[in-house]
Amino acid sequence: MPRLCLLAALALRLAGAALLSPGSCTFEDSACGYQWDYAHLPWTLHGEGHYISVDTSYEGEKAVLSSPDLYSEEWSCVRLIYQIATTSDTSPDPARLNLYLRQEGESFDRLLWSAKEPSDSWLIASLDLTNSTKKYKLVLEGEMGQDKSTSIAVFEIKITSGYCIECDFEENHLCGYVNRWNPNVNWFVGGGNIRNSQSILPKDHTLNSALGHYMYVDSVYVKHFQEVAQLISPRTTAPVSGCLSFYYQLKLESSIIFTVYLRDMSGFYEEIWKTDGALNADWALAEVDFNAPYPMEVIFEVAFNSAKGGYVALDDISFSPVYCSNQTGAPFNPVNAGCNFEEDLCNFYQDHKDGPGWSRVKVKRNVYRAGDHTTGFGESKLLSPRRVKLYISCIKGYYLLANTKFTSQPGYIGRLYGPTLPGNLQFCLRFYYALYGFFKMSGTLAVYIFEENHVVQEKIWSVLDSPKGVWTQAEISFKKPMPCKVVFVSWCKSFWDCGLVALDDVSLSLGSCQAADLLLPTPGECTFEKDECVFTQKKRGRGSWHRKRGPTPTSYTGPKGDHTTGDTTCI
Repeated sequence: MPRLCLLAALALRLAGAALLSPGSCTFEDSACGYQWDYAHLPWTLHGEGHYISVDTSYEGEKAVLSSPDLYSEEWSCVRLIYQIATTSDTSPDPARLNLYLRQEGESFDRLLWSAKEPSDSWLIASLDLTNSTKKYKLVLEGEMGQDKSTSIAVFEIKITSGYCIECDFEENHLCGYVNRWNPNVNWFVGGGNIRNSQSILPKDHTLNSALGHYMYVDSVYVKHFQEVAQLISPRTTAPVSGCLSFYYQLKLESSIIFTVYLRDMSGFYEEIWKTDGALNADWALAEVDFNAPYPMEVIFEVAFNSAKGGYVALDDISFSPVYCSNQTGAPFNPVNAGCNFEEDLCNFYQDHKDGPGWSRVKVKRNVYRAGDHTTGFGESKLLSPRRVKLYISCIKGYYLLANTKFTSQPGYIGRLYGPTLPGNLQFCLRFYYALYGFFKMSGTLAVYIFEENHVVQEKIWSVLDSPKGVWTQAEISFKKPMPCKVVFVSWCKSFWDCGLVALDDVSLSLGSCQAADLLLPTPGECTFEKDECVFTQKKRGRGSWHRKRGPTPTSYTGPKGDHTTGDTTCI
């Protein structure tokens, strides 16, 4: 078994261990009420090194460690200091450490966090727990994978009230904040009676004492124009909005830029605050409205132009769910911008000046046709306009169909408007469409962004593939600075070139589609696009489930295509 790196352990010891809150544990002389499941591998408590671990010296697939019953009506932050050690970095089935939330009365454990990257040192994970009136347990699960020499260790679990992005820098783990390494300029811990830099301040803000700590960055080692230092917060793991505040000092001798950004999981930066450049001889309070409806990091960035740029010090980052600007109103709910068309058009509507372009239809299911995407009723291959009315029945399974009216008009156009979306938010739009009978694909189906007054701003997507007659998923990421609407447009100039366009299960989520794909699945749900999520089976072999792409080996069996995307991965 690889030897666990314990050199960093003493540096990560937390002050005030005797005052740990319920659910917290340093594993110094006990497991603090945490219990392991004897049906799986045992955890070993190392009193000398102050950690708990599991390794492959025992035969088994996983080890489970459960906390005592916990209860908190306040927002909480869980910090986990851990290490995964293995001899192989490229195993097809690597070791993994998972953290679940087991709430009272729930059928499924909710996966909060998962890690599989091996390391030769201790790492820290920070996870937000929303306030709840239910009792809960934290469940740690160590999966050993296929490597013959693996160990998973947990040095500390700490639960504190408040948000994970808050920090006073008085503890050695720095609340999970990390410095992005730069050869010349970096953020350092100041205070604690250390006198190793001209930028060290006589007192911090938290304790107003020389013994207190803060973060600072100094220009003394700047060698190039526009040298940048970044201090990065833990990533938010639950939607938060309100007021972000912090205290800072700035000594300005030449050009210096102190900026605060938000960065999402796809790497998109959004500036939310910038200093006015004035000299602050004492701690100054900064407040900024903060909105993170999807996982984001807060980045404190300082840019210097010379070695005489000065320094910036930072302390007491805090967060309140009440906006600094006292703005009111309910946050935008993306669920209201989606529709499966089973009951009505939801918040979508049409512009009838060009005629009835889109019709809400239901089609009788038969043995050859899968039909409506939401329920599976109806047809997968669409009928011609002459025959579509013959198959409308009372079976539930609605979707939208363009060009359903058989008329003598030379062509058609259909515009389907969505509800107004707020500006300056990243969105992921997903929907399913099916095409039949088009001879020319131009204008078949496109998605536009309209301003509120119905002025076309931009086409963000259009059909490129040829008609398949099966449901196919499309996804689009977009962000606009002003309020806007998503509009589905289908049009055809010549009657003889026109076919049918079906639309179903339109959904909108916050964040880019790439970032949404990185989010942990909802308990009990899995699309099997990347892996089997948290589903497991006892044995693999004949009679087992297999994750596949394409047709089944036996003729005339299995689905024609994957249900999630319409392409040919399913299980």
